[in-house]
Amino acid sequence: MIEQFRIDHTAAGVNRLVARCLELETDPADVRVVLETRHGLLVETLADAGFTVLPVNPDVVARRRGPAKKKDDAEDARICCLLALDQFLELRKLIPHGELAGELRTIARDDERAARDERRLLNRLRADLLATFPAALAIAGGNLGSPVMLKLLSRWPGHDELAAADPHDIAAFARAASHGWPDRFAARVADALAADRLPVKDYLARAKTGTIALTATQLLAIRDQRRAWERRMAELLLGTARRGHATQAKEPDPGKAVPGGDIYLSFPGLGDRLAARIAGEIGDDITQFATPNGLQCYGGTAPVTRRSGRSEFVVARRLAHNHYLGAAVHQWAFCSLSRSAWAREFYDGKIAAGKSHHSALRALANRWLEILWHCLVKRIRYDETIHIRNRQQAHQPPSAA
Repeated sequence: MIEQFRIDHTAAGVNRLVARCLELETDPADVRVVLETRHGLLVETLADAGFTVLPVNPDVVARRRGPAKKKDDAEDARICCLLALDQFLELRKLIPHGELAGELRTIARDDERAARDERRLLNRLRADLLATFPAALAIAGGNLGSPVMLKLLSRWPGHDELAAADPHDIAAFARAASHGWPDRFAARVADALAADRLPVKDYLARAKTGTIALTATQLLAIRDQRRAWERRMAELLLGTARRGHATQAKEPDPGKAVPGGDIYLSFPGLGDRLAARIAGEIGDDITQFATPNGLQCYGGTAPVTRRSGRSEFVVARRLAHNHYLGAAVHQWAFCSLSRSAWAREFYDGKIAAGKSHHSALRALANRWLEILWHCLVKRIRYDETIHIRNRQQAHQPPSAA
């Protein structure tokens, strides 16, 4: 160990660390930095400086603390130094996302969080309406999240407010909200308000009007932002604005598209959102995964096998993986069932063999990731006909091949 010092968690402290490392080693690529995380401004700054960043699982450091498991920052730093110097320890270098891939990953993750927030707010809105304004649920007719209903609730959040509105105003509102049958909508509102209802406490109705209006406004804002994100994700995948439902751009600009964006969209079951989630997590450099198994382990679809001596062979689900990518490919496997003949056949075969629904989907997702890896490496779009022919040739007995 040459030198040991502590830096402040500020920009000046990080700059001091970078400058000191460059004084000891002029070539930044020869500086190996072991960290217990792969995210954050510190990691990005060190990678931009040209250092070889080696992220490790915190458990790797914890296993080397000794029998007492003493936790100390200085000792952990010493352990990380030893890990960086170990030539026989296979640590994978961090390959940062490019400008476009980083933006795509950030937008896709935020869109996924917004989708969960949208569902949470919609459930809260339904509960509030059941307690104070059940007529609104009758008006919605099972489509509470429609823009017309959300705009209606943001303008008239209570039963009394909507009952006091003129029917012509309601019809004009529906027409302005692009409802196809504004007069029918106004009639449905009148019928729902005229129906018998259980009495609601006045204080509860007054208190919930503000909450209902706020929730409806939040849902409208989330929906508008998610539409904008979807358009941007399509632009990042295709390199230009989408025209209809095209999966290839007529005038693509390679400098404005994530590498392989059109390849992701060529797979059955992948739309703009789902393709963006998968492409954003994989990144723009598929060579970081030397084999398909590396990508499968990263996505959590490759099972973990355990066997010791004469013990029973166990296949367990992989827990340590990129959970964003794992959730995306799991949903991809489900969406492909109705769009790919071989995927449906593969899934039905797993179910017939006694596998559960989610186990069969994980197995199917594992196959999809293998195919995706080969397509990205060879820079070719997915072709269902070619894949089915390859499957048939692989399943033929040796004598018939």
